[in-house]
Amino acid sequence: MSMMQEFKDFASKGNVVDLAVGVIIGAAFGKIVDSLVADIVMPVIGKIFGGLDFSSYYLGLNGQASGLSLVEAKKAGAVLAYGNFITIALNFLILAFIIFQMVRLFNKMKKDQPAAPVAEVATPEDVVLLREIRDALRK
Repeated sequence: MSMMQEFKDFASKGNVVDLAVGVIIGAAFGKIVDSLVADIVMPVIGKIFGGLDFSSYYLGLNGQASGLSLVEAKKAGAVLAYGNFITIALNFLILAFIIFQMVRLFNKMKKDQPAAPVAEVATPEDVVLLREIRDALRK
């Protein structure tokens, strides 16, 4: 089998297509969660803590003045942008919680569905005859 044929067989399997769709939807969903965190959650948290914007918090490692914006401080040298890390960590926690809830819901739906009846497989005639001979010899 040629490599192209193997690749075609691999790429045309349902799992690969499902994975690709999942990645695309996940990327789009990640953007929604990014917007939720940056535009809704973090401003509320900032307001609670006195109108602070966490994403602009940094610690200058080259002696940058703390009055500079994060972009200006990065131009001046290395910075430890811990506020941005807090925002991204919160973003991850929200995304992980939503995915956990989705998986939990799907698992619950699977449990509620009745199991498909197992079809009985007919035993071949030669096996039936051998069993009868075995049982007759035991007597």
